[in-house]
This record gives sequence, C-alpha cells and structure tokens, in this order.
Amino acid sequence: MEKHYAKDDVTVVWKPDVCIHSTICWKNLLEVFNPRQRPWIDMDGADTQAIIEQVEKCPSGALTWFRNNEQATLPEHIDVETIVEATPNGPLMVYGNIRIKDSQGNETVKHKVTAFCRCGGSANKPYCDGSHKKNGFTD
Repeated sequence: MEKHYAKDDVTVVWKPDVCIHSTICWKNLLEVFNPRQRPWIDMDGADTQAIIEQVEKCPSGALTWFRNNEQATLPEHIDVETIVEATPNGPLMVYGNIRIKDSQGNETVKHKVTAFCRCGGSANKPYCDGSHKKNGFTD
C-alpha cells in the first residue's frame, strides 16, 4: 500500500512493495529519509529540490514525487530506450517501457525502472524485494 508524504509544493510517494532496499534513498539525505525513525520520511528535513533529486535516484521506482498542483499520474507511455542492467550482487534492472506477463497470463505495464529478482529468494517474484542482501547473493 503506497504512502504519501507531503510538503508545501511537493509530495513523495513510497510504494513499499516495490522497494528493493538499496539504501540509496537515505545516503546523503538522512535528515529526510531515515529508516530508524517513524515516519521514516521527514519532508521538513531538506528543501524541495534536494528531496526531488534524492527521490530520482531510487533504482526501483518505489519512491516517486509530484508537484501538489499537478496530477500524480504517469503518462500511458514514456518514450525511452529500454536498457537492461545486471547490478552487482543485486537485481536485474530494466529501464524503460516493459510489459510483464505472469504465469496466469495477467499483464502489467511498467514505465521508468523495474527491478527483477536474480537471487531466487524474493517473496514477490518476479520482482526484487531485497532478499539478495539477506541471503548473501553474489554475482
């Protein structure tokens, strides 16, 4: 279930079921993204631009943002080249537009960034849930 954290002009959206726990969000901006505090996102910890720049580094797309005076939806299609990257000791990252079909034939369309499990330990297959860190996956 996604959570919204608002500040004057911007809202950060966190989708915990998409999060791969890369820890990139809180590196260099611990005053906003602090996993040891509740709530773990404090929008008063930095200025809007710093928060936006940090959210855009999220490799899984679990963190996104929108301006409060704009609609918080993604376009139907984003024109980008699709790139596949095997991250060291981590997930298979797919950047761009993809259509995923599960074993029952259900389709999901993803834009931007999607993280797929490479270690076999995810409880949310085919997506990465960060299990590679717990099970010591290396590659």
